[in-house]
Amino acid sequence: MDEVVVKYYRKLCREGFKHTGELENPSIFLDTIGEKFRICAHISHAYINLYIIVRNETISAIKYLCTCDPSANVAVEVMCELIEGKTISEVEAVTETDFIQALGTNGEEYLKKSRGLLELLHRGIARYRSSNKV
Repeated sequence: MDEVVVKYYRKLCREGFKHTGELENPSIFLDTIGEKFRICAHISHAYINLYIIVRNETISAIKYLCTCDPSANVAVEVMCELIEGKTISEVEAVTETDFIQALGTNGEEYLKKSRGLLELLHRGIARYRSSNKV
């Protein structure tokens, strides 16, 4: 595993995972099991649930529950940091490069998880826009 990812994961273990937990009545809820979307393909019982609150077209809060490997835990924490406080349009513009710059690594597993999370996030945003006619 990428040493930068390991170092960040250890930091999260020491200091806490800032974005873990649930949010009541999320504007966007994503469940990798329900989406039939595998972020951690080698762990059969792995899942990520994302809870996103949108207010005035801005991500005002994001939380997650996750049972995945360290690369996925790091990627989801980085994603939360990248998108919280941004408008939906700004979030749609977040790329893999933003994940690389945020952590300072382009490790294969980390980027694979980042791409998966971006795809999952875009699904949720598309449904949000469709249901809210935005």
